[in-house]
Amino acid sequence: MIMGSDKYNFDTLKIRAGYNSADHNNSVQVPIYQTAAFDLLSTDRSRRILAFEEFGYIYSRFANPTLTALEARVAALDGAVAAVSVASGMAAVSYALLNACEGGRVIAPIHIYGGTFDAYKKLYPRLGVHIDLIDDVNDLEKIRAAIKDDTQAILIESISNPINVVADIEAIATLAHEYGIPLIVDNTFATPYLLNPIKYGADIVVYSATKALSGHGSVLGGLILEAGTFDWSAGRHPHFTETDYTYGDRNIIEVLPDFPFSGRIRTHYLSLLGASLAPFDAFLILQGVETLSERVKKQTKSAQKIADFLISHPKVSYVSLPSLPGSKYNKLAKKYFPKGAGGIFSFEYNGTEEESNKFIESLKLFSYHTNIGDARSLVINSARITHHELTPDEQTIAGIKPTTIRLSIGLEDVNDLIADLQQAFTIH
Repeated sequence: MIMGSDKYNFDTLKIRAGYNSADHNNSVQVPIYQTAAFDLLSTDRSRRILAFEEFGYIYSRFANPTLTALEARVAALDGAVAAVSVASGMAAVSYALLNACEGGRVIAPIHIYGGTFDAYKKLYPRLGVHIDLIDDVNDLEKIRAAIKDDTQAILIESISNPINVVADIEAIATLAHEYGIPLIVDNTFATPYLLNPIKYGADIVVYSATKALSGHGSVLGGLILEAGTFDWSAGRHPHFTETDYTYGDRNIIEVLPDFPFSGRIRTHYLSLLGASLAPFDAFLILQGVETLSERVKKQTKSAQKIADFLISHPKVSYVSLPSLPGSKYNKLAKKYFPKGAGGIFSFEYNGTEEESNKFIESLKLFSYHTNIGDARSLVINSARITHHELTPDEQTIAGIKPTTIRLSIGLEDVNDLIADLQQAFTIH
């Protein structure tokens, strides 16, 4: 289903990859297959499908043609061999981690989305997955020291939420592979338009499609992508080599050797835990993907202009956009983000928390809610909302202060956005 990703450029793939209208009654748009189940046609055909001898649709919790088109399209944009769509970004993170680590350990930085951090503390340990946190994603020696015999994955964000730590993906992947450990990269902030982590050694890429992939704040969704290059039989992941009656007393690598990680998510986690993406929601995400580069390009350019304005403002003490010349991550940003570091960044309000709250409430064009990557510009006080799960000490280590304000730049006129920020500063 992935249409010649080696022959076409990004803007062609985002519109045409993964879909052949001749297979769908010549419909120009990907049809919404709003059905719970599919006719099996014959007992022999159903046997062949369930024995993995033939591809076919059975039940939409497991697979659906609308979802298949979305999965193939995003896989083509990222250079992946396969993808699985799920009901939310958190489902994507959870399924990827649980699939890689059954009874093992995960190394992860403390600079990460608050919901993921909360799951590290509350959920995964109770499911037998233990998280080893490090305070600097790019400290390779700390990563090396954290590796244990039962470490089964490293999970990072390409650009961290909310303070834009840029991970040195290539260096981390090289270290991980030295020990036979897969690297999982949450690329939600960057999108495949700004960065393809697989090109730098990532084995698994996850997205919250709720964000910039869909881009209009209208849908929840997630995606898990597989590079197809990691050897899951090397020893650290025995659950991939265990025989399973579902596969006819074979293991997943024998059944689906080209994409065992994706296949196992579909047969174990998606099928049995059931966080399935609805066909209509997949259709909405596909609509967003068609304009991804145009939106992200404008948002990135506007973010740079707004950051330039903020960095010199007396009521701003810090701006986290890594493409700024003085950023700690400027060198890494030049390597991984030559097209720009995206439209999402934070700044520290130079004042009290009460004053920063009044500043937020004085904004007219920035909507105050938790999403990012929207066509509308958004603002949030991260310490109290998106990262409220972190203790004060954890927030300090993560570089998040009560006066940290995250902006997600939308598609409005950038001069209007700067004027809105200026008037809010002037009031306070």
